Amino acid sequence: MFEYIKGNVVEINPAYAVIDVGGMGYVVNVSLYTYAKLEGLKNVLLFIHQVIRDDAHLLYGFITKSERELFRQLISVSGVGPNTARLILSSLSAEEISQAIMQGDVNTLKQVKGIGLKTAQRIVVDLKDKVGKSLDDQDIFAPLNNTLKQEALSALVMLGFTKSVAEKSIDKLLKKNPSYSVESLIKDALKGL
Repeated sequence: MFEYIKGNVVEINPAYAVIDVGGMGYVVNVSLYTYAKLEGLKNVLLFIHQVIRDDAHLLYGFITKSERELFRQLISVSGVGPNTARLILSSLSAEEISQAIMQGDVNTLKQVKGIGLKTAQRIVVDLKDKVGKSLDDQDIFAPLNNTLKQEALSALVMLGFTKSVAEKSIDKLLKKNPSYSVESLIKDALKGL
């Protein structure tokens, strides 16, 4: 099991980063929070969670240990896989997830695509006692000024949405507020899809 990867950022987008470590490039799946923190950095350290399946070895990277811990707690719930956990971490801030679990607010969790009533209830029941009292990153979506449509669209397509549906949602949001950051735009688009 890997603890972390430290290396140079070769490529980054809202869904994954390619990290060069000693001449070998690792594709590391990231949440929007980690993406926001990595943008503009050349040398990074990501805390890793490795998923080994019959058909793939996948790496999920997090800028903080607390985000990785929340990810691991989410995937421990029956019916929540790594991609769903990453989608939850991209749709809601760690603080919102933690509060929803502690308060038993299944409606907040149901806002995430792919999370139905039963899964939301399971998350609350399974994690109510486990969720950390303080997640050290409360501002999960720090605003960035280098946006827009193509990066948001690329992220939504990589998260499994069809291009046309995602594009309509993004266009609608940009009409209302043209000064979105990429992260805010993706977050609001996820809520609307």
